[in-house]
Amino acid sequence: MFKHILVPLDGSKVGEAALPVIDQLCDKLAAGTKVEITLLGVITLLRHWVVVGEASAPVSYTEDELNLIKQRVMDYLNTTAETVKCRGVTVTPEVRTGNAAEEILKAAEELKADLIAMSTHGRSGLRRLAFGSITDKVLHGAGIPVLMVRAAEGTINE
Repeated sequence: MFKHILVPLDGSKVGEAALPVIDQLCDKLAAGTKVEITLLGVITLLRHWVVVGEASAPVSYTEDELNLIKQRVMDYLNTTAETVKCRGVTVTPEVRTGNAAEEILKAAEELKADLIAMSTHGRSGLRRLAFGSITDKVLHGAGIPVLMVRAAEGTINE
């Protein structure tokens, strides 16, 4: 059965849609089964764009800015870890930087996860093409099962 579950989170209510399902799944696992859950936050290193007149230039985050962002993500993951209600489950937060889909796949491999549980926005058609789909990239790139949970209609992406 599942011993290590990776749950990528982006800080939104939509992103948290998989958490109640993970609680239910853990409750149904055999008694005495030791399960570890890793809550993963990935910081995408988008650059700022500085515009001066008609010219613009990309500017990377400063080290202080990046450290502040990492701390905020870690605080969010720690707070979220406290809401996981599974008995006897170890919950570990982890923050990475880079491309979200690539970092999720790397984390799954490095942590030897046997399940990735993540939410999906349920976009299709042109909206999916325009925004890309981290979930699709993970689903097609993972060598382990991926549990996709669609967020309830009307869930606000906060």
